[in-house]
Amino acid sequence: MVIVGQETHVLLVALPVQGHLNPMLKFAKLLSRPNLRFTLATTEQARDLLSAANTADEEHLSPVDLAFFPDGLPKDHPRADDSLLVSLRNVGAKNLSKIVESKRFSCIVTTNTFPEDLEDLNQTVDLPALPLLEVRDLPSFMLPSSGSNFNNLMLDFVDCLKNVKWVLVNSFYELESEIIDSMSDLKPIIPIGSLVSPFLLGADEDKTLDEKNLDLWRSDGDCMKWLDTQARSSVVYISFGSLLKWSENQVKSIATAMRNRGDSFLWVIRPKEIAQNVDILHEMVQEGQGVVIEWGPQERILSHVAISCFVTHCGWNSTMETVVTGVPVVAYPSWIDQPLDARLLVDVFGIGVRMRNDAVDGELKVAEVERCIEAVTEGLSAEDMRRRARELKQAARSALAPGGSSAQNLDANDLSNSSIAWNT
Repeated sequence: MVIVGQETHVLLVALPVQGHLNPMLKFAKLLSRPNLRFTLATTEQARDLLSAANTADEEHLSPVDLAFFPDGLPKDHPRADDSLLVSLRNVGAKNLSKIVESKRFSCIVTTNTFPEDLEDLNQTVDLPALPLLEVRDLPSFMLPSSGSNFNNLMLDFVDCLKNVKWVLVNSFYELESEIIDSMSDLKPIIPIGSLVSPFLLGADEDKTLDEKNLDLWRSDGDCMKWLDTQARSSVVYISFGSLLKWSENQVKSIATAMRNRGDSFLWVIRPKEIAQNVDILHEMVQEGQGVVIEWGPQERILSHVAISCFVTHCGWNSTMETVVTGVPVVAYPSWIDQPLDARLLVDVFGIGVRMRNDAVDGELKVAEVERCIEAVTEGLSAEDMRRRARELKQAARSALAPGGSSAQNLDANDLSNSSIAWNT
């Protein structure tokens, strides 16, 4: 990217959720130039969480200024169901406009995606460059069951596409070349990822920007010391991200499978109290078989040599991080884009297996957990998964290296005086 002359001020807008804030921050760091200035705007709810987690003591995080606007709800409101989306549509947009009007921005970058109205969950969907899907595999916000407010929000995003110059995607061309090519006639689709910390891509940490993240919960770094004491490829890492809450059945089934197999584990459980309610897990932690934390430094965890596989909800950030670190996965998706991400990880990228709830009672069974862990660690296809994971890890590094596909995309496009849609 070459921008000559006056400073270009870019406004980044993200929802107050973990999976949107950090990719935007990494995007800004990736594009950092002497004449580029960034402001990341999100709601005041995020400011409160960041302050509690001590991850943003000041409203500045090099090279990004932070700006916050009211979402229109009382501070103590739970923001459950569709209440936040409704308030953002009715009030939040007006409050955000005050930030837009307060400064002279050259460009606005916001998160984006698109919906459809599909009724039959068993209907098959044939999309370019993807395996044959069922409607249930599609992002949940596209389905009638998601409710009208979420669907209307997505329709508004789609309407905005007519005004954007580019759609930037947190991926790299070599990972999804056919998919990216299939959409090129709709809008310029520009992969500029993976948006992960530079150390995952082999960069010298002393020569890169600070490694701070915008974590909404305090990260437990002591787990890294425990990982240092574990044998190579011996620890199962389990995390369902920042939004999903564990059920006691899920915790008990996975814990029992770990006990039966004798696997060591590092487990992120929110809220952590659920772990204390499951006796078998509490006993295993007391005996030293594993560690439970409420939030942790996932990039560093996945890049640790002790990790053997990743039991994941398949959020896109976790998907990118496991690709970049070369770790096989047990895919256990729930909603939004996760079912489709799981299909990519398992059926397209070839680096994992799908874990499913029981077809009769809808619960996760111990035998299913055992089957999946065995498949990715010692099964007949385990070595092929590890080989493929190593190949994708190298491809991710090459994409952002000088002359790589994502690096070239970043250098070839001028952000000034443009609107950009952001697809996570």
